[in-house]
Amino acid sequence: MVIRFTAPVTASLAAIARLGSAAGVCVAVAAAPGAAQAQARNPATQDPAAIVSQVEALLKDRAASYPGTATITVDAPRITNQAACSRMDTSLAGSGGLRSRTSVGVRCLAPQPWTLYVQASIQITGHYFVANRTLDRGVVISLDDLDTREGDLLRLRRVISDPAHVIGWITTRRIRAGGPIEDSALRDPNSIERGQQVRTVARGTGFVASGEGQALESGSPGTQIQVRTPNGQIITGTVLDAHTVQVMM
Repeated sequence: MVIRFTAPVTASLAAIARLGSAAGVCVAVAAAPGAAQAQARNPATQDPAAIVSQVEALLKDRAASYPGTATITVDAPRITNQAACSRMDTSLAGSGGLRSRTSVGVRCLAPQPWTLYVQASIQITGHYFVANRTLDRGVVISLDDLDTREGDLLRLRRVISDPAHVIGWITTRRIRAGGPIEDSALRDPNSIERGQQVRTVARGTGFVASGEGQALESGSPGTQIQVRTPNGQIITGTVLDAHTVQVMM
């Protein structure tokens, strides 16, 4: 004879076993009918450490393009009922650029889709250029005009740390001694300034014609600007260098 009990079982299992042994009866205790189904409906929740690892990997990859040392701190993700994920995708929220305080989207693709956002703090310590003397507008910068400072390049977003974008470039405004060299204060030496006299080159099928004009806009090589010709006509062309605008016919 087999006697089955369903939960709740009030007597201890040891007592039931002794009772069954004395009576020569085989005793089996069955689990509650919904226990297995409940376990299946409630799979293991996502490990927060795995999310932090994925977020750190994304931020380290983006920070690698900066000339400095990155320090990344990821806030603990808020896990409620997110199921354990086997395929996870991460992306920067907003425009996708790094900021000192940023939000990272974490999306589970399988087995159960879910999305959450994790906050992180980033600091990139590196060197940037400052003027070692007062630089007036129109100065062609040389290495002798520069000193370096160390700081957080994410907070000092407009400063320049690449010498190729400073040396030989021309100041567009006055920079005080000790002031940071910002990209907005420089122009490419091959660029054209508004009001400047330029040479125009018109190219068409089987011919090339040159002329002169006045630049109505400023522009760096590869950008399009408008030029007024001596007869008053306004044409649009592409800046080739500091003196030439090419017009396609």
